[in-house]
Amino acid sequence: MQNRDASLAGRFVFGVTTTGIYCRPGCPSPRPRRDNVRFFATTAAARTAGFRACRRCHPDDVNDASRNATGNEATARLRDTDLRLLVSHIDAALADGGRPSVASLAAAVGLAPVVFRQRLEATLGIGPRALLSGRQLARLRERLLAGDDVTDALYSAGYGSSSRLYERAQEGLGMTPGAYRRGGAGVAIGWTTAPSPLGLLLVATTIHGVCAVYLGDSEATLRDALEAEFPRATITRGVNRNEWVAAAVAVASGQALEDVPLDLQGTAFQQRVWLALRAIPRGETRTYAQLAAMIGQPTAVRAAARACATNKVSLLVPCHRVVGSDASLTGYRWGVERKRRLLDLERGQNRL
Repeated sequence: MQNRDASLAGRFVFGVTTTGIYCRPGCPSPRPRRDNVRFFATTAAARTAGFRACRRCHPDDVNDASRNATGNEATARLRDTDLRLLVSHIDAALADGGRPSVASLAAAVGLAPVVFRQRLEATLGIGPRALLSGRQLARLRERLLAGDDVTDALYSAGYGSSSRLYERAQEGLGMTPGAYRRGGAGVAIGWTTAPSPLGLLLVATTIHGVCAVYLGDSEATLRDALEAEFPRATITRGVNRNEWVAAAVAVASGQALEDVPLDLQGTAFQQRVWLALRAIPRGETRTYAQLAAMIGQPTAVRAAARACATNKVSLLVPCHRVVGSDASLTGYRWGVERKRRLLDLERGQNRL
């Protein structure tokens, strides 16, 4: 992926968690950070996980048959059921305060360690230790955002000492665990405003991506809301990338959602909901029940609605595309009339 080796197209796709996009190897888009990447053996698996196809490299155009061009290629891959078993095995071991060995991971899917390593690398492009490390960081994020103190989160994620965690925290979390738990205390946030068909737009960014998009009529009111949302951050006027602001204005005009990197903090459940929101096509809507079903938890309708309400990045995470069970335009932070206007703009653009 780092070398953009197009000869690997058809063997796997990778999804970028900050954009909700999946790509084929060789995609010309800017390379994502490794900790923001997930690998999938098929495009169907990527779509099931809530990602949508890249409009630059068109990964769905690769013939599915190319993935199984030879019998050996087909048998060299782990099945989706194997991957689920691996995640369950790792989580169970971490919950007990342990760290599973490569041999135990191989045994969980009924393979010899050497064969397991080969198939894992053929399926995901990473080895067993990278898989385990990624799962540890994911569990750490979940526990910190759930309110655990750093020490408890550290050990529940299977880290043997705080020094080992802090050595890797900057790479995996983008900040120290304490700062992550406190909502990014000390993080630098830049902001600016721009006019749009929906009124004044405030866009706030960090070095990693867009962290907030607000709509309103008063710059002072929007700025105050940003400072209230991030009371411990260092907030200054000016953004890192003007194209990120332009992308938000474009969505406010009913145009297509661009692949803009986001810097969103939330629980694992919230992240899944926000990713599913980005998979709703422009000009279409989904009910809260349909949204819950999209993330595989059809009974979590109220929780999905709460995740929509806590979305800080309006427009780029299009919570406006979710409606009531009777298609009514239920509460929207920036007003029901703005929601109606935005949906009308998106439907109108689709008819052009």
